[in-house]
Amino acid sequence: MALVLCVAGGVAALYRASPPPPSTASAAAPAPVPAVTVQVRKQDVPITLTGVGTVNALNVATIRSQVTGYLQSADYKEGQFVKRGDVLARIDPRIYQARLEEAQAQLAKDQALLANQKTNLARNEPLLQKGFATDQQVVSERAQIAQSESALKGDQAAIDYAQTELDFATLRAPFDGVTGIRRIDIGNIVNPTDPGGIVVLTQVQPISVLFTLPTRDIAAVQAALTHGPIAAIAYDQSGDRKLDTGTLLLINNQADPKSGTVQLKAIFPNAERQLWAGSFVNAEVTTSVEKEALTVPTNALQISDKGQFVYVVGADDTVAVRPVKVQQRTRGVALVAEGLKDGETVVVRGQYRLKPGTRITPATPDQVPDTSTASAGMLP
Repeated sequence: MALVLCVAGGVAALYRASPPPPSTASAAAPAPVPAVTVQVRKQDVPITLTGVGTVNALNVATIRSQVTGYLQSADYKEGQFVKRGDVLARIDPRIYQARLEEAQAQLAKDQALLANQKTNLARNEPLLQKGFATDQQVVSERAQIAQSESALKGDQAAIDYAQTELDFATLRAPFDGVTGIRRIDIGNIVNPTDPGGIVVLTQVQPISVLFTLPTRDIAAVQAALTHGPIAAIAYDQSGDRKLDTGTLLLINNQADPKSGTVQLKAIFPNAERQLWAGSFVNAEVTTSVEKEALTVPTNALQISDKGQFVYVVGADDTVAVRPVKVQQRTRGVALVAEGLKDGETVVVRGQYRLKPGTRITPATPDQVPDTSTASAGMLP
């Protein structure tokens, strides 16, 4: 019995002297987090103002007849580009041609009558001096001549009127533009009271864009206008695809006090016809250029309850939170006014797994999920 107790005591003492096994949780350091990084760049950045606008044609005309008649022909194709003066449609001209010829015949008749009256006067005036013609006869002939001369003026006016009506039977394009959908078929009677007309002609080159900016931007635009023309760029509704480059024409002479905005008008050559009347676009004007400004991609910016910040990568590849003040965000580039220095490195993808002090390892964009989608924040 004494031997058993001795062995048991020795085992217990040996157990107390042995150190505990190492903890596996604290043995391994956290693995670096893959992240995409870029360096802060210094470059010249245009200071731009962007507003939503509507494309408006400089001229839109509803081509309708100014005389009554049946539509004889339509000399255009729907959607065709036509030049000023091109024939668009013809109305039966026979009635108006007859009226013109009638007026011309009346003029010829009155001209012959006037010529005869002048001949009689020229014969009787010498006879009056010799006493072979009466004074009343000569005075009457002079009055008849004055009456006939007035009649000639009326005849010429009737001819001009008839000629105008005849010209109206041929409908021509008043300016360069694109024809729309034909609104009346050949053979139908048309008249000046038709509300829809025959076709709508729209000028597309050049074309204008009306857009709005906050009234606080008026001073900046006015200041830029004093230095010369301001370039304007039109983008599609998404703001990604450039449609055309033009020039700012004017700031409207009144702002809207209800919305706190003011309208601006820009003119675009529209050589490729990318701008279409009635469509919505984003218009951008450049008021100045910030020289050697610090820039980062906009996806480097993060938001917290304290404002915007970025993750700055230190020399030991650990990240730190840096508050920044952004002056402008345009086309995926953010102009940073405060918070960064030229050459510093910031994280542009992979921020969802970072916190201050996290060590990162450089990665390519295809190795790091893009959290700018709706799934941001739900990734592990």
